[in-house]
Amino acid sequence: MHGGALAGWLLMALCAVSGAYCLLRTRTGTPQERRTARGEALMGFGMAAMAVPAAVLTPPEGAWAVYGVVFGAAALRALWPARHGSHHLHHLVGSLAMVYMAVTMAPGAAGAGGHAGHGAAGGAGGVPLLTGVLLVYYALYVLRSAGHLIPAGTGVASFAGGSAEGVVRGGGGGVVGSATGEGTELTMACRLTMGIAMFAMLLTL
Repeated sequence: MHGGALAGWLLMALCAVSGAYCLLRTRTGTPQERRTARGEALMGFGMAAMAVPAAVLTPPEGAWAVYGVVFGAAALRALWPARHGSHHLHHLVGSLAMVYMAVTMAPGAAGAGGHAGHGAAGGAGGVPLLTGVLLVYYALYVLRSAGHLIPAGTGVASFAGGSAEGVVRGGGGGVVGSATGEGTELTMACRLTMGIAMFAMLLTL
């Protein structure tokens, strides 16, 4: 992270807590809700591991391949359900984003800094256009998710829940979607946290 090791530790802690909460959600709810919670727990813990500052804990050389395989499999699993729900499509985008960040960690990748939590020590990495598209997606996702948590009637809620939603739905075919019904405020806050963390990690590429 550009903010140094402290920012990396903060990201790691937020993602780990979000993953732990999602793991607790796997104990209750319908089978579909439990599957969704398992996917979100995997995402949270994976992001936490990727966000650990490399200056403190250097990841093994093959870590990028492990991330790629795990989240590649998660993306394949989300591919079919993504046809039937925008929240599943969001999981697909998230898994592919993790694969993308893992590839930028590979030895020899252009500008690879070796770790998403390490910051920009290795310079710009990844494909700028693809990184930019993902940043825009997660910025809109964060705005819309925040809009659901802000009391209705405020100006911020109107923008985040209305204007941002219109942009995403109009330009991306409803990519962001809703909280799929099972989302309590705490669940929505958890998803918002992971969205912010993903945005921050993409900024380090």
